[in-house]
Amino acid sequence: MWILLGIIAIVATFINLYRYKTGKDYKLAMAMGLSFTALTLCAEYSLVSNWVKSEDWPALLDVVPTMEKALWFLTIVSIVLNIAPILLELKNKK
Repeated sequence: MWILLGIIAIVATFINLYRYKTGKDYKLAMAMGLSFTALTLCAEYSLVSNWVKSEDWPALLDVVPTMEKALWFLTIVSIVLNIAPILLELKNKK
């Protein structure tokens, strides 16, 4: 589930950037990109929660340390890319 939500978040982010570049209203795509990023994080947390409940310690030890760094990085990139049009718009107004 988290992979599907992550792909949707990436697509929504690229739609956001494309709509900004073409001069169309991008705010719905921005909200969708950020929302699906949040849903991806929730889905990943649920996956880890299920591993804890089933006491699947090898899965936790193998996946969580790497995924933690990846999720932090990808979330920051998603936030920056999704708010970039707003920042560029503010910069162009000055």
